[in-house]
Amino acid sequence: MFKEPEFWVAVAFFVFVGIVAYVGGLKALVEGVDSRAKRIQAELDEARRLREEAQRSAEEAHRRMADFVSRRTAAAEAKIAQAETQAMAEVRAAAADAAIRASESILRDRMRGGAAQDLMARSLDEVKSRLNA
Repeated sequence: MFKEPEFWVAVAFFVFVGIVAYVGGLKALVEGVDSRAKRIQAELDEARRLREEAQRSAEEAHRRMADFVSRRTAAAEAKIAQAETQAMAEVRAAAADAAIRASESILRDRMRGGAAQDLMARSLDEVKSRLNA
Protein backbone atom coordinates (compact mmCIF):
# COMPACT_ATOMS: atom_id res chain seq x y z
CA MET A 1 0.00 0.00 0.00
CA PHE A 2 2.79 2.52 0.82
CA LYS A 3 4.53 1.62 -2.38
CA GLU A 4 1.53 2.40 -4.57
CA PRO A 5 1.74 5.79 -6.34
CA GLU A 6 -2.03 6.29 -6.08
CA PHE A 7 -1.76 6.21 -2.28
CA TRP A 8 0.84 8.99 -2.25
CA VAL A 9 -1.19 11.05 -4.71
CA ALA A 10 -4.19 10.77 -2.39
CA VAL A 11 -2.06 11.73 0.64
CA ALA A 12 -0.63 14.73 -1.23
CA PHE A 13 -4.11 15.80 -2.30
CA PHE A 14 -5.47 15.69 1.24
CA VAL A 15 -2.42 17.55 2.58
CA PHE A 16 -2.89 20.20 -0.10
CA VAL A 17 -6.60 20.56 0.72
CA GLY A 18 -5.75 20.83 4.41
CA ILE A 19 -3.21 23.61 3.79
CA VAL A 20 -5.64 25.48 1.53
CA ALA A 21 -8.37 25.15 4.18
CA TYR A 22 -5.99 26.34 6.91
CA VAL A 23 -4.95 29.40 4.92
CA GLY A 24 -8.59 30.29 4.11
CA GLY A 25 -8.69 29.26 0.49
CA LEU A 26 -11.93 27.32 0.80
CA LYS A 27 -13.66 30.36 2.29
CA ALA A 28 -12.44 32.48 -0.65
CA LEU A 29 -13.61 29.78 -3.07
CA VAL A 30 -17.07 29.66 -1.48
CA GLU A 31 -17.31 33.47 -1.45
CA GLY A 32 -16.29 33.57 -5.12
CA VAL A 33 -18.94 31.03 -6.06
CA ASP A 34 -21.56 32.93 -4.00
CA SER A 35 -20.67 36.28 -5.59
CA ARG A 36 -20.84 34.72 -9.05
CA ALA A 37 -24.27 33.26 -8.24
CA LYS A 38 -25.46 36.69 -7.07
CA ARG A 39 -24.13 38.33 -10.23
CA ILE A 40 -25.83 35.73 -12.44
CA GLN A 41 -29.10 36.21 -10.53
CA ALA A 42 -28.86 39.99 -11.02
CA GLU A 43 -28.25 39.50 -14.75
CA LEU A 44 -31.26 37.18 -14.98
CA ASP A 45 -33.44 39.73 -13.17
CA GLU A 46 -32.25 42.48 -15.52
CA ALA A 47 -32.92 40.29 -18.56
CA ARG A 48 -36.44 39.53 -17.27
CA ARG A 49 -37.10 43.25 -16.71
CA LEU A 50 -35.83 44.13 -20.19
CA ARG A 51 -37.98 41.39 -21.74
CA GLU A 52 -41.11 42.70 -20.04
CA GLU A 53 -40.27 46.26 -21.10
CA ALA A 54 -39.71 45.14 -24.69
CA GLN A 55 -43.02 43.28 -24.64
CA ARG A 56 -44.84 46.45 -23.46
CA SER A 57 -43.08 48.46 -26.15
CA ALA A 58 -44.09 45.94 -28.80
CA GLU A 59 -47.72 46.06 -27.66
CA GLU A 60 -47.68 49.86 -27.76
CA ALA A 61 -46.12 49.88 -31.23
CA HIS A 62 -48.76 47.41 -32.43
CA ARG A 63 -51.51 49.60 -31.01
CA ARG A 64 -50.08 52.73 -32.65
CA MET A 65 -49.72 50.91 -35.98
CA ALA A 66 -53.35 49.76 -35.86
CA ASP A 67 -54.45 53.32 -35.06
CA PHE A 68 -52.35 54.67 -37.94
CA VAL A 69 -53.82 52.13 -40.37
CA SER A 70 -57.39 52.92 -39.29
CA ARG A 71 -56.77 56.67 -39.69
CA ARG A 72 -55.25 56.16 -43.14
CA THR A 73 -58.17 53.94 -44.15
CA ALA A 74 -60.67 56.55 -42.99
CA ALA A 75 -58.78 59.27 -44.89
CA ALA A 76 -58.73 57.15 -48.05
CA GLU A 77 -62.45 56.42 -47.75
CA ALA A 78 -63.14 60.14 -47.29
CA LYS A 79 -61.11 60.95 -50.42
CA ILE A 80 -62.99 58.30 -52.39
CA ALA A 81 -66.34 59.70 -51.25
CA GLN A 82 -65.23 63.22 -52.16
CA ALA A 83 -64.08 62.03 -55.60
CA GLU A 84 -67.43 60.28 -56.15
CA THR A 85 -69.33 63.43 -55.19
CA GLN A 86 -67.18 65.55 -57.47
CA ALA A 87 -67.59 63.08 -60.35
CA MET A 88 -71.38 63.09 -59.89
CA ALA A 89 -71.39 66.90 -59.92
CA GLU A 90 -69.29 66.96 -63.08
CA VAL A 91 -71.60 64.43 -64.77
CA ARG A 92 -74.65 66.48 -63.80
CA ALA A 93 -73.01 69.66 -65.08
CA ALA A 94 -72.07 67.97 -68.35
CA ALA A 95 -75.63 66.62 -68.73
CA ALA A 96 -77.07 70.05 -68.00
CA ASP A 97 -74.78 71.69 -70.56
CA ALA A 98 -75.69 69.06 -73.16
CA ALA A 99 -79.41 69.53 -72.47
CA ILE A 100 -79.08 73.30 -72.74
CA ARG A 101 -77.22 73.07 -76.05
CA ALA A 102 -79.76 70.61 -77.42
CA SER A 103 -82.68 72.79 -76.29
CA GLU A 104 -81.05 75.88 -77.74
CA SER A 105 -80.47 74.15 -81.06
CA ILE A 106 -84.05 72.86 -81.24
CA LEU A 107 -85.55 76.21 -80.27
CA ARG A 108 -83.45 78.08 -82.83
CA ASP A 109 -84.53 75.74 -85.58
CA ARG A 110 -88.23 76.00 -84.71
CA MET A 111 -88.63 79.60 -83.67
CA ARG A 112 -87.74 82.77 -85.54
CA GLY A 113 -88.02 86.46 -84.75
CA GLY A 114 -87.75 88.71 -81.66
CA ALA A 115 -90.44 86.98 -79.60
CA ALA A 116 -88.76 83.68 -80.23
CA GLN A 117 -85.45 85.07 -79.00
CA ASP A 118 -87.04 86.33 -75.76
CA LEU A 119 -88.84 83.05 -75.20
CA MET A 120 -85.66 81.11 -75.88
CA ALA A 121 -83.63 83.23 -73.47
CA ARG A 122 -86.18 82.78 -70.67
CA SER A 123 -86.48 79.08 -71.34
CA LEU A 124 -82.73 78.60 -71.31
CA ASP A 125 -82.38 80.53 -68.05
CA GLU A 126 -85.12 78.41 -66.50
CA VAL A 127 -83.53 75.16 -67.72
CA LYS A 128 -80.12 76.25 -66.42
CA SER A 129 -81.49 77.15 -63.01
CA ARG A 130 -83.39 73.86 -62.69
CA LEU A 131 -80.57 71.62 -63.89
CA ASN A 132 -77.86 73.32 -61.85
CA ALA A 133 -79.93 73.31 -58.66
